[in-house]
Amino acid sequence: KMTELVEFEDKGHQDEEAKEMWSLNHGIAQANLTALFYNDERFRAITELSLDPSQIDLKQFGVKAKDELIPDICLYQKKEPRPKKARDIMKMTEMPIVALEILSPKQSIDDILAKFEAYFALSVKSCWLVAPSLETVTVYANMADYKSFGTHESEVIDEVMDIHLPIQKIFEW
Repeated sequence: KMTELVEFEDKGHQDEEAKEMWSLNHGIAQANLTALFYNDERFRAITELSLDPSQIDLKQFGVKAKDELIPDICLYQKKEPRPKKARDIMKMTEMPIVALEILSPKQSIDDILAKFEAYFALSVKSCWLVAPSLETVTVYANMADYKSFGTHESEVIDEVMDIHLPIQKIFEW
């Protein structure tokens, strides 16, 4: 019984922590990116999807989460037709091909980079770090191979996934 109480209290703390991280600029970037990916026939963009990382130990990466990872946006290859399930999927075991994390005012870059290490260990092909306050996007092909794009450039380019997005549209109001 005591274990259940501790787990419940810990989950409540995680929920409070998550709520504190949202901001206007975070929401704008998330909505704009989701809309931009909607127009790409190759991908399905899904926001705030719970991923099941149970095949690896998250502690080795210093990730605070215990039994799930929740990227701000996941990209999956579009598959037709989507299989119908009697029940919704609460935690995806199939990893996305791209994971996008949007930096919010109370988040540290190190926390996001720890998640990127876990994503790559789970076979995610590309990770994006979106920083609304700086209006930059850094695209990671792996932890040692990344490129940053700012508003002085016309587009964000993900060479691994052959994605080209107009950077101004990511951050516009």
